[in-house]
Amino acid sequence: MQKSLSERDQAVIWHPYTQMQTAPAPVGIVRGEGALLYDEQGNSYLDVTSSWWVNIHGHAHPYITEKLAEQAARLHHSIFAGYTHEPAVALAEKLLPVLPGRQARVFYSDNGSTAVEVALKMTIQYWQNKGIARKKILAFRNAYHGDTFGAMSVSARSVFTRAFDDYLFEVVFIDTPTEENIEGLLAEVAGLAPDVAAFIFEPLVQGAGGMLMHSPGLLDRLLDLCRERGILLIADEIMTGFGRTGTNFAMEQVKTAPDMITLSKGLTGGTMAMGITTCTQEIYEAFLSDDKLKTLFHGHSFTANPLTCAVALASLELFLQPECRANRERINALHRQFAVELAYHDDVRNVRTQGTILAFEIETGEADGYVNNLAGFLFRFFRERRIMLRPLGNTLYILPPYCITDEQLDTVYRSILEMLEEYGKQWAE
Repeated sequence: MQKSLSERDQAVIWHPYTQMQTAPAPVGIVRGEGALLYDEQGNSYLDVTSSWWVNIHGHAHPYITEKLAEQAARLHHSIFAGYTHEPAVALAEKLLPVLPGRQARVFYSDNGSTAVEVALKMTIQYWQNKGIARKKILAFRNAYHGDTFGAMSVSARSVFTRAFDDYLFEVVFIDTPTEENIEGLLAEVAGLAPDVAAFIFEPLVQGAGGMLMHSPGLLDRLLDLCRERGILLIADEIMTGFGRTGTNFAMEQVKTAPDMITLSKGLTGGTMAMGITTCTQEIYEAFLSDDKLKTLFHGHSFTANPLTCAVALASLELFLQPECRANRERINALHRQFAVELAYHDDVRNVRTQGTILAFEIETGEADGYVNNLAGFLFRFFRERRIMLRPLGNTLYILPPYCITDEQLDTVYRSILEMLEEYGKQWAE
């Protein structure tokens, strides 16, 4: 008898963020359409987290598929040192004008973590090239910027980094701004400023940290101080970019412009892996020299892959259409309505929305966090109902593709209420 995709997987695959000894067998996915993914038996699964926050237009979008096929007939790949091609140039030309601030140059890489690595290397070498001794990096507590070593270093010390903490470089972590701490936070940063090279931050929403949200006004006060003191600003928009927070990019909601922006996830509409780091002309010019040692020595074999650039350009074209904004506004309105209903539930805390994101905590009596034991119950509950929700411990969140229908969202909302009812019964027992 022929083995299923799931059975074959278990013989050869090691999955991410998964304890392989105890995890249930993976579901074999064979195709996707819109907000749905289909397994080997033809069952549909509602992808409510956009397959790790990457899919913004829906699976197998026909326009992106068309542009991918057109590019595949012309050019699959070309070295990007000393050579260029139309998809890379066209994407940069289309992307830079819609980004916040004065972004002037695009540096291509392979994923979100590498986009962060590039930004950090740009930062460190920028100051070296200028002959100025600024070496400290600021980051928020509860931050997550990726799983490569530089990205882990500027991320919170957590379950994601624990095995590697001794190998990470030192970073100064500060609190996210609140009305209560903002004055002290500004004083702390002002004292550190002369030695600080850059501040890297997830604007408005800290994703893997638990969908933690902070005020754009208070963030702007912090960024404005950094700007005054010469601290470079790296906006990590890998998750928040391309409409997740309501505006096209989260940094549109603050006045202080970033020096660098990191992008991935929604960049290609969830089609192919790509990272981008953009910077201002001032950053770029610090690397221009007759001295070859001032070159940014960084690259990837698949830098600016033409196929990936083509689908990113197609995704960007779809994203900038009025229909996309209307869908995001529709999702936000529905989230806000459901948030009111959720807030009355006894086991629910801190219901919050930002753009197309809705998140809340479920009271367990344990500490909040990624390793909270409730995660297993939540994952099983929704998988049985073929709804793809991946909790962050006891934090449950919805972050759907923009094509999700009102009826599909209502199915998710009703399932969450059903889950809370079942959880309440178990708690009472």
